[in-house]
Amino acid sequence: MPSDQSSRVLIVDDEREITEILSDLFSDRHKCTKAGSAEEALERLRESEFELVISDITMPGMSGLEMLPQVKSLSPYTVVVMISGMQTVESAIEALRLGAFDYLMKPFDLRQVEAVVKRALEHHELVVAKQHYENHLEELVEQRTAELDRALDSLEDAYRSTLKALTAALETRDAETHGHSERVVTYSLRLGREYGLDNRQLKALEFGSLLHDIGKIGVPDLILRKPAKLTDEEWILMRQHPLHGQQILRGIEFLEGAARVVAQHHEKWDGSGYPLGLREDEIDLCARIFAVADAFDAITSDRVYRRGKTYEAAAQELDDWIGRQFDSKVVAAFHRVPKSDWEELHQRSLMTKPEEFEVTHVVQVLESQLEALVS
Repeated sequence: MPSDQSSRVLIVDDEREITEILSDLFSDRHKCTKAGSAEEALERLRESEFELVISDITMPGMSGLEMLPQVKSLSPYTVVVMISGMQTVESAIEALRLGAFDYLMKPFDLRQVEAVVKRALEHHELVVAKQHYENHLEELVEQRTAELDRALDSLEDAYRSTLKALTAALETRDAETHGHSERVVTYSLRLGREYGLDNRQLKALEFGSLLHDIGKIGVPDLILRKPAKLTDEEWILMRQHPLHGQQILRGIEFLEGAARVVAQHHEKWDGSGYPLGLREDEIDLCARIFAVADAFDAITSDRVYRRGKTYEAAAQELDDWIGRQFDSKVVAAFHRVPKSDWEELHQRSLMTKPEEFEVTHVVQVLESQLEALVS
Protein backbone atom coordinates (compact mmCIF):
# COMPACT_ATOMS: atom_id res chain seq x y z
CA MET A 1 0.00 0.00 0.00
CA PRO A 2 1.54 3.33 -1.03
CA SER A 3 2.34 5.77 1.69
CA ASP A 4 1.11 9.35 1.75
CA GLN A 5 4.55 10.36 0.40
CA SER A 6 4.20 8.34 -2.83
CA SER A 7 0.50 8.50 -3.59
CA ARG A 8 -0.45 8.73 -7.25
CA VAL A 9 -2.73 11.65 -8.05
CA LEU A 10 -4.53 12.22 -11.37
CA ILE A 11 -5.49 15.88 -11.95
CA VAL A 12 -8.21 16.42 -14.59
CA ASP A 13 -9.20 19.85 -15.92
CA ASP A 14 -9.56 21.39 -19.37
CA GLU A 15 -7.92 24.57 -18.00
CA ARG A 16 -4.18 23.94 -18.22
CA GLU A 17 -3.51 26.63 -15.61
CA ILE A 18 -5.51 24.69 -13.02
CA THR A 19 -3.71 21.39 -13.65
CA GLU A 20 -0.34 23.17 -13.49
CA ILE A 21 -1.18 24.89 -10.19
CA LEU A 22 -2.40 21.69 -8.54
CA SER A 23 0.49 19.65 -9.94
CA ASP A 24 3.02 22.17 -8.60
CA LEU A 25 1.23 22.16 -5.24
CA PHE A 26 1.48 18.38 -4.76
CA SER A 27 4.38 17.20 -6.92
CA ASP A 28 6.92 17.37 -4.09
CA ARG A 29 4.91 14.85 -2.07
CA HIS A 30 2.91 12.87 -4.63
CA LYS A 31 3.29 11.46 -8.14
CA CYS A 32 1.06 13.75 -10.19
CA THR A 33 -0.33 13.03 -13.66
CA LYS A 34 -2.30 15.64 -15.63
CA ALA A 35 -5.18 15.12 -18.06
CA GLY A 36 -7.01 17.77 -20.08
CA SER A 37 -10.30 15.89 -20.49
CA ALA A 38 -12.40 13.14 -18.92
CA GLU A 39 -11.68 10.87 -21.88
CA GLU A 40 -7.92 11.26 -21.41
CA ALA A 41 -8.29 10.67 -17.66
CA LEU A 42 -10.08 7.35 -18.24
CA GLU A 43 -7.24 6.25 -20.56
CA ARG A 44 -4.71 7.06 -17.82
CA LEU A 45 -6.78 5.03 -15.33
CA ARG A 46 -6.76 2.05 -17.67
CA GLU A 47 -2.97 2.28 -17.91
CA SER A 48 -2.10 2.96 -14.25
CA GLU A 49 -3.49 2.89 -10.73
CA PHE A 50 -4.23 6.11 -8.86
CA GLU A 51 -5.11 6.61 -5.22
CA LEU A 52 -6.78 9.96 -5.91
CA VAL A 53 -8.49 11.72 -8.82
CA ILE A 54 -9.09 15.49 -8.61
CA SER A 55 -11.44 16.41 -11.43
CA ASP A 56 -13.29 19.44 -12.75
CA ILE A 57 -17.02 18.96 -13.35
CA THR A 58 -17.57 21.13 -16.43
CA MET A 59 -15.35 20.12 -19.35
CA PRO A 60 -15.80 19.82 -23.14
CA GLY A 61 -17.05 16.39 -24.13
CA MET A 62 -17.64 14.10 -21.16
CA SER A 63 -18.29 15.99 -17.92
CA GLY A 64 -16.70 15.16 -14.58
CA LEU A 65 -20.03 13.88 -13.26
CA GLU A 66 -20.37 11.56 -16.26
CA MET A 67 -16.81 10.36 -15.75
CA LEU A 68 -17.20 9.65 -12.02
CA PRO A 69 -19.14 6.32 -12.27
CA GLN A 70 -16.61 5.06 -14.83
CA VAL A 71 -13.75 5.94 -12.48
CA LYS A 72 -15.43 3.95 -9.69
CA SER A 73 -15.98 1.04 -12.09
CA LEU A 74 -12.38 1.01 -13.36
CA SER A 75 -10.82 1.57 -9.93
CA PRO A 76 -13.27 1.02 -7.04
CA TYR A 77 -10.84 2.14 -4.34
CA THR A 78 -9.74 5.35 -6.08
CA VAL A 79 -10.99 8.38 -4.15
CA VAL A 80 -12.48 11.20 -6.22
CA VAL A 81 -12.62 14.90 -5.29
CA MET A 82 -14.67 17.11 -7.62
CA ILE A 83 -13.95 20.79 -8.33
CA SER A 84 -16.16 23.25 -10.16
CA GLY A 85 -16.85 26.89 -10.81
CA MET A 86 -20.59 26.15 -10.87
CA GLN A 87 -21.61 26.97 -7.30
CA THR A 88 -24.91 25.08 -7.12
CA VAL A 89 -26.39 22.84 -4.47
CA GLU A 90 -27.49 20.41 -7.17
CA SER A 91 -23.97 19.79 -8.52
CA ALA A 92 -22.59 19.14 -5.02
CA ILE A 93 -25.44 16.75 -4.16
CA GLU A 94 -25.05 14.91 -7.48
CA ALA A 95 -21.29 14.55 -6.98
CA LEU A 96 -21.84 13.01 -3.53
CA ARG A 97 -24.60 10.78 -4.88
CA LEU A 98 -22.26 9.40 -7.56
CA GLY A 99 -19.56 8.57 -5.01
CA ALA A 100 -17.31 11.63 -4.77
CA PHE A 101 -15.45 11.95 -1.47
CA ASP A 102 -15.70 15.73 -1.35
CA TYR A 103 -16.47 18.82 -3.44
CA LEU A 104 -14.40 21.98 -3.91
CA MET A 105 -15.54 25.25 -5.45
CA LYS A 106 -13.48 27.55 -7.70
CA PRO A 107 -11.78 29.81 -6.89
CA PHE A 108 -10.47 27.59 -4.13
CA ASP A 109 -8.19 28.24 -1.18
CA LEU A 110 -5.04 26.13 -1.69
CA ARG A 111 -4.89 25.40 2.05
CA GLN A 112 -8.40 24.00 1.84
CA VAL A 113 -7.39 21.89 -1.17
CA GLU A 114 -4.41 20.48 0.76
CA ALA A 115 -6.65 19.59 3.72
CA VAL A 116 -9.22 17.83 1.50
CA VAL A 117 -6.49 15.88 -0.35
CA LYS A 118 -4.93 14.80 2.95
CA ARG A 119 -8.32 13.54 4.21
CA ALA A 120 -9.02 11.79 0.92
CA LEU A 121 -5.69 9.92 0.89
CA GLU A 122 -6.09 8.92 4.53
CA HIS A 123 -9.55 7.60 3.69
CA HIS A 124 -8.13 5.63 0.74
CA GLU A 125 -5.45 4.02 2.88
CA LEU A 126 -7.95 2.94 5.52
CA VAL A 127 -10.44 1.52 3.02
CA VAL A 128 -7.69 -0.49 1.29
CA ALA A 129 -6.42 -1.65 4.66
CA LYS A 130 -9.92 -2.89 5.56
CA GLN A 131 -10.14 -4.86 2.30
CA HIS A 132 -6.69 -6.35 2.93
CA TYR A 133 -7.79 -7.35 6.42
CA GLU A 134 -10.98 -9.02 5.15
CA ASN A 135 -8.99 -11.12 2.67
CA HIS A 136 -5.81 -11.97 4.55
CA LEU A 137 -5.41 -10.59 8.09
CA GLU A 138 -8.01 -11.95 10.51
CA GLU A 139 -5.70 -11.31 13.47
CA LEU A 140 -6.04 -7.55 12.94
CA VAL A 141 -9.81 -7.47 13.44
CA GLU A 142 -10.02 -4.94 16.26
CA GLN A 143 -7.30 -2.61 14.97
CA ARG A 144 -8.57 -2.43 11.39
CA THR A 145 -12.21 -2.11 12.46
CA ALA A 146 -11.32 0.89 14.62
CA GLU A 147 -9.47 2.45 11.69
CA LEU A 148 -12.46 1.89 9.43
CA ASP A 149 -14.75 3.55 11.96
CA ARG A 150 -12.47 6.57 12.02
CA ALA A 151 -12.46 6.65 8.22
CA LEU A 152 -16.25 6.57 8.06
CA ASP A 153 -16.46 9.27 10.75
CA SER A 154 -14.05 11.36 8.68
CA LEU A 155 -16.23 10.90 5.60
CA GLU A 156 -19.33 11.90 7.56
CA ASP A 157 -17.49 14.99 8.84
CA ALA A 158 -16.60 15.88 5.26
CA TYR A 159 -20.26 15.56 4.24
CA ARG A 160 -21.29 17.63 7.27
CA SER A 161 -18.79 20.39 6.42
CA THR A 162 -19.90 20.53 2.79
CA LEU A 163 -23.61 20.58 3.68
CA LYS A 164 -23.07 23.33 6.27
CA ALA A 165 -21.33 25.45 3.62
CA LEU A 166 -24.14 24.91 1.14
CA THR A 167 -26.78 25.70 3.77
CA ALA A 168 -24.98 28.90 4.75
CA ALA A 169 -24.88 29.90 1.08
CA LEU A 170 -28.61 29.24 0.75
CA GLU A 171 -29.33 31.39 3.81
CA THR A 172 -27.75 34.40 2.11
CA ARG A 173 -30.97 34.62 0.07
CA ASP A 174 -32.88 35.46 3.26
CA ALA A 175 -31.01 37.81 5.61
CA GLU A 176 -33.70 37.50 8.29
CA THR A 177 -33.01 33.81 8.84
CA HIS A 178 -29.20 34.01 8.84
CA GLY A 179 -27.85 31.40 11.27
CA HIS A 180 -31.29 29.84 11.66
CA SER A 181 -30.29 26.40 10.36
CA GLU A 182 -27.35 26.07 12.75
CA ARG A 183 -29.44 27.16 15.74
CA VAL A 184 -32.28 24.82 14.94
CA VAL A 185 -29.83 21.92 14.53
CA THR A 186 -28.48 22.62 18.03
CA TYR A 187 -31.97 22.93 19.53
CA SER A 188 -33.25 19.82 17.72
CA LEU A 189 -30.37 17.62 18.88
CA ARG A 190 -30.80 18.72 22.51
CA LEU A 191 -34.52 18.02 22.32
CA GLY A 192 -33.94 14.72 20.50
CA ARG A 193 -31.55 13.50 23.19
CA GLU A 194 -34.06 14.48 25.87
CA TYR A 195 -36.78 12.58 24.02
CA GLY A 196 -34.55 9.47 23.87
CA LEU A 197 -33.61 9.12 20.20
CA ASP A 198 -30.90 6.62 19.30
CA ASN A 199 -27.74 7.53 17.36
CA ARG A 200 -29.26 6.68 13.98
CA GLN A 201 -32.28 8.88 14.66
CA LEU A 202 -30.10 11.70 15.97
CA LYS A 203 -28.07 11.72 12.75
CA ALA A 204 -31.26 11.85 10.69
CA LEU A 205 -32.50 14.70 12.88
CA GLU A 206 -29.20 16.59 12.60
CA PHE A 207 -28.96 16.48 8.81
CA GLY A 208 -32.71 16.96 8.36
CA SER A 209 -32.63 20.08 10.55
CA LEU A 210 -29.59 21.42 8.71
CA LEU A 211 -31.17 20.90 5.28
CA HIS A 212 -34.84 21.52 6.12
CA ASP A 213 -35.18 24.52 3.77
CA ILE A 214 -32.98 23.22 0.94
CA GLY A 215 -36.09 22.97 -1.25
CA LYS A 216 -36.33 26.76 -1.28
CA ILE A 217 -33.74 26.80 -4.06
CA GLY A 218 -36.76 25.98 -6.24
CA VAL A 219 -38.72 29.02 -5.01
CA PRO A 220 -38.25 32.22 -7.08
CA ASP A 221 -36.61 35.15 -5.28
CA LEU A 222 -39.61 37.31 -6.09
CA ILE A 223 -41.67 35.08 -3.81
CA LEU A 224 -39.01 34.18 -1.24
CA ARG A 225 -38.03 37.82 -0.64
CA LYS A 226 -41.43 39.43 -1.20
CA PRO A 227 -41.93 42.12 1.49
CA ALA A 228 -45.73 41.97 1.22
CA LYS A 229 -48.25 39.20 1.87
CA LEU A 230 -48.10 36.33 -0.62
CA THR A 231 -51.00 35.73 -2.99
CA ASP A 232 -52.83 32.39 -3.01
CA GLU A 233 -50.94 31.39 -6.15
CA GLU A 234 -47.59 32.32 -4.58
CA TRP A 235 -48.40 30.32 -1.45
CA ILE A 236 -49.04 27.26 -3.61
CA LEU A 237 -45.50 27.57 -4.99
CA MET A 238 -43.99 28.27 -1.56
CA ARG A 239 -45.66 25.22 -0.03
CA GLN A 240 -43.99 22.97 -2.56
CA HIS A 241 -40.49 23.56 -1.10
CA PRO A 242 -40.58 20.54 1.27
CA LEU A 243 -41.21 18.24 -1.70
CA HIS A 244 -38.51 20.00 -3.74
CA GLY A 245 -36.12 19.35 -0.88
CA GLN A 246 -37.07 15.69 -0.64
CA GLN A 247 -36.49 15.33 -4.39
CA ILE A 248 -33.02 16.91 -4.15
CA LEU A 249 -32.00 14.39 -1.45
CA ARG A 250 -33.62 11.40 -3.15
CA GLY A 251 -31.30 8.44 -3.61
CA ILE A 252 -28.63 9.48 -1.09
CA GLU A 253 -28.68 6.60 1.39
CA PHE A 254 -27.11 8.35 4.36
CA LEU A 255 -29.65 11.21 4.03
CA GLU A 256 -32.71 8.94 3.83
CA GLY A 257 -33.89 9.82 7.35
CA ALA A 258 -33.04 13.48 6.83
CA ALA A 259 -35.16 13.55 3.68
CA ARG A 260 -38.25 12.67 5.74
CA VAL A 261 -37.60 15.65 8.02
CA VAL A 262 -37.16 17.90 4.98
CA ALA A 263 -40.39 16.62 3.40
CA GLN A 264 -42.53 16.78 6.57
CA HIS A 265 -41.24 19.73 8.60
CA HIS A 266 -44.37 21.81 7.86
CA GLU A 267 -46.87 19.05 8.72
CA LYS A 268 -49.00 19.61 11.84
CA TRP A 269 -50.29 17.22 14.49
CA ASP A 270 -53.95 17.92 13.61
CA GLY A 271 -53.44 17.36 9.87
CA SER A 272 -53.69 21.04 8.85
CA GLY A 273 -50.07 21.30 7.70
CA TYR A 274 -48.55 20.91 4.24
CA PRO A 275 -47.69 19.59 1.71
CA LEU A 276 -49.34 16.20 2.42
CA GLY A 277 -51.69 16.95 5.33
CA LEU A 278 -50.23 14.17 7.50
CA ARG A 279 -51.47 13.93 11.06
CA GLU A 280 -50.33 12.58 14.44
CA ASP A 281 -48.07 9.49 14.19
CA GLU A 282 -48.17 9.60 10.39
CA ILE A 283 -45.60 12.38 10.74
CA ASP A 284 -42.00 11.23 11.13
CA LEU A 285 -40.87 11.47 14.78
CA CYS A 286 -37.76 13.48 13.89
CA ALA A 287 -39.93 15.91 11.90
CA ARG A 288 -42.19 16.34 14.96
CA ILE A 289 -39.17 17.09 17.16
CA PHE A 290 -37.79 19.51 14.60
CA ALA A 291 -41.14 21.34 14.44
CA VAL A 292 -40.94 22.21 18.15
CA ALA A 293 -37.27 23.26 17.96
CA ASP A 294 -37.97 25.32 14.84
CA ALA A 295 -40.92 27.08 16.45
CA PHE A 296 -38.91 27.84 19.60
CA ASP A 297 -36.17 29.43 17.49
CA ALA A 298 -38.68 31.44 15.44
CA ILE A 299 -40.44 32.75 18.56
CA THR A 300 -37.25 33.75 20.40
CA SER A 301 -35.31 35.20 17.43
CA ASP A 302 -35.31 38.88 16.47
CA ARG A 303 -37.00 39.89 13.23
CA VAL A 304 -37.04 43.18 11.36
CA TYR A 305 -40.67 43.70 12.36
CA ARG A 306 -40.43 42.49 15.99
CA ARG A 307 -38.12 41.57 18.85
CA GLY A 308 -37.72 37.95 19.86
CA LYS A 309 -39.90 36.83 22.76
CA THR A 310 -38.70 35.47 26.11
CA TYR A 311 -38.20 31.79 26.92
CA GLU A 312 -41.34 31.88 29.09
CA ALA A 313 -43.46 33.33 26.28
CA ALA A 314 -42.13 30.76 23.83
CA ALA A 315 -42.78 27.87 26.26
CA GLN A 316 -46.36 29.08 26.76
CA GLU A 317 -46.93 29.36 23.02
CA LEU A 318 -45.72 25.80 22.51
CA ASP A 319 -48.20 24.65 25.18
CA ASP A 320 -51.01 26.61 23.51
CA TRP A 321 -50.47 24.72 20.24
CA ILE A 322 -50.30 21.19 21.70
CA GLY A 323 -52.71 18.94 19.82
CA ARG A 324 -52.95 21.35 16.92
CA GLN A 325 -49.41 21.94 15.67
CA PHE A 326 -47.28 19.94 18.10
CA ASP A 327 -47.02 16.46 19.59
CA SER A 328 -47.68 16.71 23.35
CA LYS A 329 -44.90 14.19 24.13
CA VAL A 330 -42.32 16.32 22.29
CA VAL A 331 -43.44 19.50 24.08
CA ALA A 332 -43.22 17.61 27.39
CA ALA A 333 -39.61 16.70 26.52
CA PHE A 334 -38.96 20.38 25.76
CA HIS A 335 -40.11 21.32 29.27
CA ARG A 336 -37.80 18.69 30.81
CA VAL A 337 -34.79 20.54 29.40
CA PRO A 338 -33.72 23.24 31.90
CA LYS A 339 -34.19 26.84 30.80
CA SER A 340 -30.46 27.41 31.39
CA ASP A 341 -29.65 24.77 28.74
CA TRP A 342 -31.68 26.58 26.09
CA GLU A 343 -30.04 29.90 27.01
CA GLU A 344 -26.57 28.36 26.84
CA LEU A 345 -27.27 26.81 23.43
CA HIS A 346 -28.48 30.18 22.16
CA GLN A 347 -25.30 31.90 23.38
CA ARG A 348 -23.11 29.24 21.76
CA SER A 349 -24.86 29.79 18.45
CA LEU A 350 -23.71 33.42 18.51
CA MET A 351 -20.04 32.46 18.86
CA THR A 352 -17.89 32.09 15.74
CA LYS A 353 -16.63 28.53 15.32
CA PRO A 354 -13.45 27.45 13.47
CA GLU A 355 -15.38 25.73 10.68
CA GLU A 356 -17.35 28.89 10.01
CA PHE A 357 -14.28 30.49 8.40
CA GLU A 358 -14.50 27.89 5.63
CA VAL A 359 -18.27 28.40 5.32
CA THR A 360 -17.78 32.17 5.13
CA HIS A 361 -15.28 31.71 2.29
CA VAL A 362 -17.79 29.62 0.32
CA VAL A 363 -20.52 32.22 0.83
CA GLN A 364 -18.17 34.99 -0.36
CA VAL A 365 -17.34 32.99 -3.48
CA LEU A 366 -21.04 32.46 -4.22
CA GLU A 367 -21.83 36.14 -3.74
CA SER A 368 -18.98 37.20 -6.07
CA GLN A 369 -20.21 34.78 -8.75
CA LEU A 370 -23.76 36.12 -8.47
CA GLU A 371 -22.51 39.72 -8.74
CA ALA A 372 -20.51 38.81 -11.83
CA LEU A 373 -23.59 37.27 -13.46
CA VAL A 374 -25.71 40.33 -12.69
CA SER A 375 -23.10 42.76 -14.03
